[in-house]
Amino acid sequence: MQRFVISLVKPLVKGVLKIVYRVEVTGLEHYYTAQQTQQPLLLIANHVSLLDGPLLDLFIPGKTTFMIDESHTKKWYERVILSMTDFFKVNLHSPYAAKHMIETLREGKQCMIFPEGRITTTGGLMKIYDGTALVAQKTQAAVLPIYIGGAVYSRFSYLDGTKFGFMKRLWFPKITLNIQPARTLNAPLELKGHAKHLYLKQQITRLMRNSIFYGSVRSVSLYQALVHAKQTFHANQVSVEDVKNQALSLKKINQAAIILGKQLDVILAATLAANPENASPGRVKRVGLMLPNVAAMPVSFFALQAYGYVPAMINFTAGSPAIESACDTAQLTTIVTSQAFIEAFGLHDLVTSLAPKVQFIYLEEVRARIGLRQKIAGLLTPAHRLPGYALNPQNEAVVLFTSGSEGVPKGVVLSHHNVVSNIEQISAMLTLLPGEQLLNALPTFHCFGLTAGMLWPILKGAKVFLYPSPVHYAVVPEMSYQTNAKLIFGTDTFFSGYARKADPYDFYSLRAMVSGAERLRPETRELFASQFHQAIYEGYGVTETTPVLSVNIPTAFKNGSVGQFVPGIEHRLEPVAGIKEGGQLWVKGPNVMLGYLLANQPGLLQPPVDGWHDTGDIVHVDDDGFVWIKGRAKRFAKIGGEMVSLTAVESYINQASPHGHHVVVAVPDERKGEQLVLVTDDISLSRQTVLEAAKDKKVSELMVPKKVILVETIPLLGSGKTNYPAVQKIAEQHFKLE
Repeated sequence: MQRFVISLVKPLVKGVLKIVYRVEVTGLEHYYTAQQTQQPLLLIANHVSLLDGPLLDLFIPGKTTFMIDESHTKKWYERVILSMTDFFKVNLHSPYAAKHMIETLREGKQCMIFPEGRITTTGGLMKIYDGTALVAQKTQAAVLPIYIGGAVYSRFSYLDGTKFGFMKRLWFPKITLNIQPARTLNAPLELKGHAKHLYLKQQITRLMRNSIFYGSVRSVSLYQALVHAKQTFHANQVSVEDVKNQALSLKKINQAAIILGKQLDVILAATLAANPENASPGRVKRVGLMLPNVAAMPVSFFALQAYGYVPAMINFTAGSPAIESACDTAQLTTIVTSQAFIEAFGLHDLVTSLAPKVQFIYLEEVRARIGLRQKIAGLLTPAHRLPGYALNPQNEAVVLFTSGSEGVPKGVVLSHHNVVSNIEQISAMLTLLPGEQLLNALPTFHCFGLTAGMLWPILKGAKVFLYPSPVHYAVVPEMSYQTNAKLIFGTDTFFSGYARKADPYDFYSLRAMVSGAERLRPETRELFASQFHQAIYEGYGVTETTPVLSVNIPTAFKNGSVGQFVPGIEHRLEPVAGIKEGGQLWVKGPNVMLGYLLANQPGLLQPPVDGWHDTGDIVHVDDDGFVWIKGRAKRFAKIGGEMVSLTAVESYINQASPHGHHVVVAVPDERKGEQLVLVTDDISLSRQTVLEAAKDKKVSELMVPKKVILVETIPLLGSGKTNYPAVQKIAEQHFKLE
């Protein structure tokens, strides 16, 4: 009788879920392929809500047997749900928990395990238990990863604030089930015991991260991604705030983008008509965007996106020659900016020097053109009919310029798919719930500040507070305190500056501090751990990869490394003469740029060969998949036939003088090829103290700088990175004077 009732009820429940949650299943071909292998079939999935079990039972083909922790079988609604499924109870903390599942799989049944063992209370992937990997390896099952999307936003998730995380949950979010290709788990024969279990567990973790990424990433334009975010999350909830107390919701950002974008389109079209010689596609669609971190930045960015233009982010700290070069390289004839910004940052000379080549469009003048008629027209304009909505995701989306920390800046062209993919890659590693606060002081002309700092929170329904300068070392910590930020991004230079000025309680609300763009010194990490009781998670990326490539996270970190690769990244290490451990890192993936724009070939896109990008970094990838940066290929000196890492030299000097800023460069040497020079702002540092530090760390004599040059301040770029060409000039000029 019970079976008869269930046979009637289950189709009804499935129909209701299908209608109410618009359930969509993709990747079923991977299920049928796995079924044909004749291996035992083990389903694994992220666990985000009480709906997960019924969804998998009703929408995945075959009869599935679930392994359920006994703690989830006691409430009345849990018993009702379980009464309609085939399951068995276990104590997940018991060493015998996996035994029953192994026996069931060997009987040929299709089984299901949630590797996390519990419903997430953070909204992201939680810790993975060893049992899943053990079961998969013992049975040689085909492990089929499934990503459950959208259910985490439902009223059936645990994100109501009573258990840990909180978000304004939705009644009926769209739910997706995405199935990825099956894998069989194996470990090297030489691994035994704990090492073997750890290896297999890491494979399950990677499968889970990959399923989150591939199950979430959508092939859309950036403007379409904004519209989708408005439709998915609370459209009227504040999404962007700035120091001028401007607050914008997703709905307002979209409306403002439509209205402002229309006026910009009219002006840009008129500019083109007046200058028909600029009619090449590249010159028509690329438009300079030069603004600080204020609410007008995302509005202007999406205004250009909505009408099919490609924002080229101008680094206003780079100086007139570099900006003029960038405009020539990207064939820019117009720059969108603000008169108030020009006044506040004292950029009149820059505008004057660029005026002969570039037309400046001031937002204040554009806003003056917007009246009631334009606003009403904008409100009535369907977003899906705008040119930027249905753009090919492989088209150009944004142009950034390399920092020039080691030479002439190049234009880096990123596609819509590059940016959207990197946002999902970040989300597979770090958790940011809708409504949670991120503090971003990194400039958006820096890829880290644009993708992770501005676009990630906006497109994920979170909230970003934009602060215009990362070097306001006393103010940024106070902003963290006042905004109750959950995440903050920075560089080692900026975090060191914050530590000198911050109150110990300023970072009380932070869940994660993420460092990138330059090496995180151990001294900075230890300072934040001891003084602020905060961990800094170091990551790694380059502009050419949009930028994030790897990052340490709470569930997988090694101090000194830059974490594990984000999902979707292939890598290879090319041998480098004189380097024994590691090699030059090449990467390939959905976030790798469309190509370069070079100063000697303006406007001509230079794509990476076969999609592989040479990062120029010497790295080592350990057995656990953690990436260790040895240094830039260009930051090695050849002394007496030996390769010496300038980063390694700086490392032991930093330990001897943690409060100074030290940069080691190489200059020509007639006898040994090159010699090392230390440029520092620490007045207490001399060659004798450097010799003592080298002796204390037992480093080679080749790693001891022959000269110490004292400067008032070390030159920095606007991104916070060391300006190596400027430091190199200081060293070379010193030797010329001698």
